[in-house]
Amino acid sequence: MPKVTIEVPEGFEDSVKELEETLKCAHRGVGASRGDLAAFDAAWQEVNAGAERTERLVKRRLLRGLDLDAARVLIDGQPYVRVGRYAATYKTRQGPLEIERSLYRRVGESNGPTVDTISVQAGCVADGWLPEAAVPMAYLLALGTSREAEATARQVGVLPYCRASFERVGHEVGAQYGGQRPRVEAALARKQRVPRGTRGVSVSMDRVAVPMEEPKKRPVGRPRKGAPTRPVDVVWRMTYAACLTFHDAHGEALGTLRYGRMPWGDAREVAERLALDVQALVSRRRGLSVVVLTDGAPELHALLDEALATHAPAAKKPVCLVDFWHLMEKLGSAARVVAGEEEASALREKWKLPLLNTPGAAWTIAMALHASGKRHAVLRDGKPMHEALTYLENHGERMHYAEARARGLPIGSGNVEATCKSLVTLRMKRPGARWKEASGKHILDLRALVLSERWDAAMHLTLAPQRVEVRRAA
Repeated sequence: MPKVTIEVPEGFEDSVKELEETLKCAHRGVGASRGDLAAFDAAWQEVNAGAERTERLVKRRLLRGLDLDAARVLIDGQPYVRVGRYAATYKTRQGPLEIERSLYRRVGESNGPTVDTISVQAGCVADGWLPEAAVPMAYLLALGTSREAEATARQVGVLPYCRASFERVGHEVGAQYGGQRPRVEAALARKQRVPRGTRGVSVSMDRVAVPMEEPKKRPVGRPRKGAPTRPVDVVWRMTYAACLTFHDAHGEALGTLRYGRMPWGDAREVAERLALDVQALVSRRRGLSVVVLTDGAPELHALLDEALATHAPAAKKPVCLVDFWHLMEKLGSAARVVAGEEEASALREKWKLPLLNTPGAAWTIAMALHASGKRHAVLRDGKPMHEALTYLENHGERMHYAEARARGLPIGSGNVEATCKSLVTLRMKRPGARWKEASGKHILDLRALVLSERWDAAMHLTLAPQRVEVRRAA
């Protein structure tokens, strides 16, 4: 075999020897695998294992380089004194590494907490989880359960940790993001890229029920044998889902930012976040149209109207609409009262065209329905005519669909309906699922970042401040 001479930096000798052994395995595999698939497979596995061992050795050396092992150091400018050297485990993408390092305590604090200088410099999460491991673990937990995260990592060949670790580390990352969310969201808004061709943005809010685990009141008297020590109830509560969608000149969606809050979260807070993001966008891109799109829930569009008026002064005269398809659903039911089952579809289409193209069509249809004299007609134990008329009377001022379409604005709230499903339903309403407020909040926050394509930027903004400069004291 040809010989190659290279200079190796001090401390990396073991890495080079491991790499040499890996290359020898590959060479043996090339010779033995001709016509022998079993030998080829064995060589391939040996190369994979050797490359992983080499990478672990290099990372161990890099981490050891962060250990100053000085009698005194300055951590973020403050003096600390060494209290001893102990072994610690650091978790990388390839697996755990054990390294001996020094611990320090702040000068003058005899019983104060100790500081691991490797962890604070590398920005470790929790107890020694390097960001290169913690961030993808949290990402996988946002996409699915901890069992699914563990299985995915095993198939990919990285992050060889148990499902309990995925659960714990993922929630720790979620907690760190949640504690800094206002600052991170504000920074994301300032850096948000507007898709090419954007002519307007829409903001929407909706609600979706999730199963919540809540303490159950103990019955009076002595508990029966075998009764749970901490009884709980599973109660369905409403979470808030919201989105900000970019639209082109024809009202088609170009991209969506998604937001969520758990049942005990503040709905006003998410409305304000939407408004602040709108303000950041419109301030940079003058002339962007702003549309408020909701279903018929008055509290939701009241929240958005108030938030935009208070926090988005640059969004002048936003267009406020109720979802067109909610209206058509109610008119479809009313049409069965007016024209019967056979002609209802044709009458519904007859109403649909003017709503899309003629200003004031909603009032014209309302008057026609009222003139029919069938407002209180009962159909299948309901009063669809009364419901349609009430909807038109309550929200007629938000039904200027023809004018909106003429300006190339969206008239349907399908994006927030999709947000309810993708953000909440697919992850949090699985068979047997139940949530607590804190853990659900972590998953909802992380999943919103994934679906909004803000993950990398948000994780950098969240974890970068955890890193602290350490240097030897003079």
